[in-house]
Amino acid sequence: MTCRSLTSSIYEGLDLEREIMAVRNQRLGDTVLLWEGDTLVGFAVCHCGPGTEAGRDTCYIKFGAVRRGSGAENLFDKLLNGCEELAAMHGMTTVTAGVNSACHNAYRRMIARGFRIDFQGIMMLRPNEPSFDRPDCYVMCDLR
Repeated sequence: MTCRSLTSSIYEGLDLEREIMAVRNQRLGDTVLLWEGDTLVGFAVCHCGPGTEAGRDTCYIKFGAVRRGSGAENLFDKLLNGCEELAAMHGMTTVTAGVNSACHNAYRRMIARGFRIDFQGIMMLRPNEPSFDRPDCYVMCDLR
């Protein structure tokens, strides 16, 4: 699967196939795909509206990521634009997402775009090794 190739390039073994299929099969929202030609460069798994983790009038980006490297910041902006378009198509007035501040560049981009902190959490990993929460990664993930 193309999404798996992208996530594995960010963190070996990271696979969102089950989440993507659950959203599709249960009609919880949609997956935004960002392409450059025939190459997938980003995607976001989104819940939309009542009966989902998003809740009423909200599009919740459960997971989103773009290709690392040159141009990642612009790709991240394009992915957020796509999520905002999805929200508008579903009549949602709010877009929400989780981002670890260790993904410093992604966090800064979201703040610059008007996202605000709703709650703070702590992520504990065992063993205490780096994962996809690094400054060079533009990743949004469920921190609840």
